[in-house]
Amino acid sequence: MPARRALLHRVPMRHPGDTASIEALFDAGALDPQEVVAVLGKTEGNGCVNDFTRAYAVQALSLMLGRRLGEAPESVAARVAMVMSGGTEGGLSPHFLVLSVTAAAAAEPASALAIGTAFTRDFAPEELGRGPQVEATAAATRAAMAGAGIADPAEVHYVQVKCPLLTSERIAAARARGRTVATEDTYHSMGLSRGAAALGVALALGEVDSVPEAAIGADWSLFSGRASTSAGVELLRCEVIVLGNSPDWGGDLAIAHAVMQDAIDLPAVHAALRAAGLPTEDGQVPAAARERLVAVLAKAEPSSTGLIRGRRHIMADDSDINATRHARALVGGVIAGAVGRTDLFVSGGAEHQGPDGGGPVAVVARRA
Repeated sequence: MPARRALLHRVPMRHPGDTASIEALFDAGALDPQEVVAVLGKTEGNGCVNDFTRAYAVQALSLMLGRRLGEAPESVAARVAMVMSGGTEGGLSPHFLVLSVTAAAAAEPASALAIGTAFTRDFAPEELGRGPQVEATAAATRAAMAGAGIADPAEVHYVQVKCPLLTSERIAAARARGRTVATEDTYHSMGLSRGAAALGVALALGEVDSVPEAAIGADWSLFSGRASTSAGVELLRCEVIVLGNSPDWGGDLAIAHAVMQDAIDLPAVHAALRAAGLPTEDGQVPAAARERLVAVLAKAEPSSTGLIRGRRHIMADDSDINATRHARALVGGVIAGAVGRTDLFVSGGAEHQGPDGGGPVAVVARRA
């Protein structure tokens, strides 16, 4: 098959419905709307159940792409993965990451960034946070790998999943059919859905052999070191984006990853940067090399022990600010200090995504 080339553009957003920077890329000829396969976004909402900045951004993107392509917005939303992660606490900057795939004259001698996307079916409320979500996400991850032409799971460095959550309305609908749901706490449903999706990725990549349903949200020894999952009210299915390297893809982009063992694991961030070919000798990527840094994607989660390296934190005890919001700000600050930038895709809620209190971090960079 002809070689493909992955493109990734990082653009700012002034508000969750602001697509002007993406449209400017179209107008300048730097990006073809026909080739867009996925859009990731960090929006400035609260990241909780009622964070409608995610749905607002998806709606704005669907309308804009539909207008550009001459398609109905719902048709665009059905095939382009749009993963919005709410919450830009601390110094994090709202932004979009636009992923597209174009033809390449030939593959490069070295492996280059490869992108694959896939979607599950819509889930019934009683399936969320349970075995059916795990299995369906695993199947979609395998399908996305196949679409990217990645046969070796070791070449997968990051899998982004957007998954549903339970609302009062969805819980009532299940109850009316005589079904039970994994939880009737809508906020807790976000964590169970994220965890089930992450374990589906772990299953697909061979990081775990099996996933007992009772382990979801309970057994933190089971996790993926490459999954990033985000739950939202704006969808009923899982949308899966696989990012890896393949010798069959051209271009100058490549991806690498590491796993943060806790929220202040700066050495892991440096390891991911070095694996992507970026220097960190002075603690922060120097300005000259920073231009080659295209994207940083990471997960953040308060440790369930209430400790970071033996010292107490209060993230889970703050009744005013949700714990995942604290975690995003903390991890975002650690990574920003390492890279010298604040437009970072740091997502909160890392259930079964990395070890307890830690999480994966991936770096996309241009080769020198």
